[in-house]
Amino acid sequence: MTPHPHLPPIAHEHGDVSGGWLRASVFGAMDGLVTNIALIAGVGGGGVSPNAIVLTGVSGLVAGAISMGLGEYTSVRTQNEQLDYELAKERVELRRNPEAEAAELAEAWIERGLPADLAYEVARRINDNEDEALRVHAQEELGLDPNEKPSPMVAAVSSFICFSVGAVIPLLPYILGATVLWPALTAGAVGLFVAGAFVSRFTVRPWWYNGLRQLAFGAVAAGATYLIGWLIGA
Repeated sequence: MTPHPHLPPIAHEHGDVSGGWLRASVFGAMDGLVTNIALIAGVGGGGVSPNAIVLTGVSGLVAGAISMGLGEYTSVRTQNEQLDYELAKERVELRRNPEAEAAELAEAWIERGLPADLAYEVARRINDNEDEALRVHAQEELGLDPNEKPSPMVAAVSSFICFSVGAVIPLLPYILGATVLWPALTAGAVGLFVAGAFVSRFTVRPWWYNGLRQLAFGAVAAGATYLIGWLIGA
């Protein structure tokens, strides 16, 4: 469509909100941080050796990264396959009973304030193009755009990499020679705050709020596992 000559050009772009790389990356990074901070706090609270802590942390990193990657791939692929299944049903209905489908679409628009005559006219015109009708019906009835399905592979790789990066942060002090627990917990706390603050770039929340929120989540997890490790170790 040609822009109206008297209107200024649109000067912004929208980010990824379809559940692709961003959601998987954030989930992977935060899960990696919290999981390994909690694991290290738990075994550290139990009084095991630094070598045992490194072994536990590396095992948690590898197992968690693989699990996150496979889980993201399976969940996103299943979501896409479910959407394809629903679209197939909708396509059959559009061919079998186009007038009823147009009326259903028009009634949804009327409820939002569109005049009835205009709503029915636009719905009938859209139904003349099956692919466009399918897209609009999917958006109205399923809340999804079939042309913007997230990639299972992108989600899996993003989650795998970000989980690995997050999980290695609390391990670094032990890898570099630390023999006590507090440097690992400090590194994990810094990682959680920085990761939360970075995510605020994609939200309306202030950076300090997101950072402190993630720090609080990690502190609860680490405190719980440390207490359990200390009790079992004792």
